Amino acid sequence: MAQPGSGLPAGQSGDAQGTTAPTRRGTELSMLAFAAGLVTAALMLVEANQDEKLSLRILWYGMAYLALFAIAHIAVRKLAPYADPLILPCVALLNGIGLVMIYRIDLAKTEAALQSNQEWENAVPKQILWTTIALILFLVVLYVIKDHRTLTRYAYTFGLVGLFLLALPAVLPSVVAPTINGAKIWLRLPGVSIQPGEFAKILLLIFFAAFLVSKRDLFIAAGRRVLGVDLPRARDLGPILFCWGVSVMVLVAEKDLGTSLLFFGTVLVMLYVATERGIWIGVGLALFVGGCLVAYQLFSHVRVRVATWLDPFADYNNTGYQLAQALFGLGTGGVGGTGLGAGRPDIVPYANSDFITAAIGEELGFIGLAAVLMVYMLLAMRGLRSAVAVRDTFGKLLGGGLSFALIMQVFVVVGGVTKLIPLTGITAPFLSAGGSSLLANYVLVALLLRISDAARRPQTGQKLKPANQVPIAEAGTVMVERPQ
Repeated sequence: MAQPGSGLPAGQSGDAQGTTAPTRRGTELSMLAFAAGLVTAALMLVEANQDEKLSLRILWYGMAYLALFAIAHIAVRKLAPYADPLILPCVALLNGIGLVMIYRIDLAKTEAALQSNQEWENAVPKQILWTTIALILFLVVLYVIKDHRTLTRYAYTFGLVGLFLLALPAVLPSVVAPTINGAKIWLRLPGVSIQPGEFAKILLLIFFAAFLVSKRDLFIAAGRRVLGVDLPRARDLGPILFCWGVSVMVLVAEKDLGTSLLFFGTVLVMLYVATERGIWIGVGLALFVGGCLVAYQLFSHVRVRVATWLDPFADYNNTGYQLAQALFGLGTGGVGGTGLGAGRPDIVPYANSDFITAAIGEELGFIGLAAVLMVYMLLAMRGLRSAVAVRDTFGKLLGGGLSFALIMQVFVVVGGVTKLIPLTGITAPFLSAGGSSLLANYVLVALLLRISDAARRPQTGQKLKPANQVPIAEAGTVMVERPQ
């Protein structure tokens, strides 16, 4: 039996553009195939320019990439059939570009190691393994969490676990939590190193989304009016002061400006979204700037980071070398880039992790780097679109917080590499080599897909006209006249 006027079988609804679930599957699959072709062609260019020959490794890497995301596509369409079909292809393209650049740097490092009678351990096989594990975790999250609203039951537990993970490297001895590149944010376990702060940010975002939903009225109420501005009541400043204290603790104890900025900035934005009061942004920024000024006066590592940011060439052979080489690479790439495999991004320390965006800017130029940033922006916009469309307040805050956390992380990474802000040591989501960031960000994407599925899923159990059965995420603008 068909729905009246819909032209669709019973039980099947279309969106505002007439797109059915099979069409969404086809759209996502075609874009994933395009991403796989683009990644394989990029791998061929890398080898042709670097080694002047093609090897079977390209075929294996391309097939592994396509197989992984084909399985992910099938599972997503099964577990979240109404989820946004653009989110997974954007993630797949970013992950693929990261694999291409890591492979490109592996080739250059291997050649340099042979010339100096040394060895270089290729990072791309390990990155493919991490991608496999991340996609498995991604699918587990989608399978276990059938409804994002169930997360509110464990919000305070998530908050405590998140704080524990965030503070863990600071309290453990250096044998287990070593200081790497000036930051104490890693845990060294047998056979693997992890960064618990990557997982802490997601758990804390879930906690703050649930907390702001339950305590929203406390933050809306205004206190005294000073110079035309309604200031918050003193007793309502507790949560934001707590967040500020945690951020300063991370900055001081772990010497990690990036995580501190990311955590505090995301909480501020969620607070603004929940209350629609800009004064919270002003209070939060004032607290953060004040904390940074105090930290600058008290701690030498903060002064070193700021000095390197202001003039990386003042101590070129020591603290400024990495940033200076990255700036040279970006300058060499110019607008169009040197071409994949034709630059020298391998001379930048940690080019396949912290400075992978500098490697992209050198070989793909300003145009290529801008295109990558546009993919990030598209991913964040689709997440925000789902957050706006979902019907529950918790989903709106969580989806908005996750989307902003992603784009904030990109800003911190690219801002540090381009000398817009001090270096932070945060890695680019889905691009950089490493397991912790990849695992955590795939969990983030799984939650966004779950929220998107809820936002786009047609309402059932209501006797509505077919025109009103359009998912709210796809509904067009409707002009409503005031009754006479």
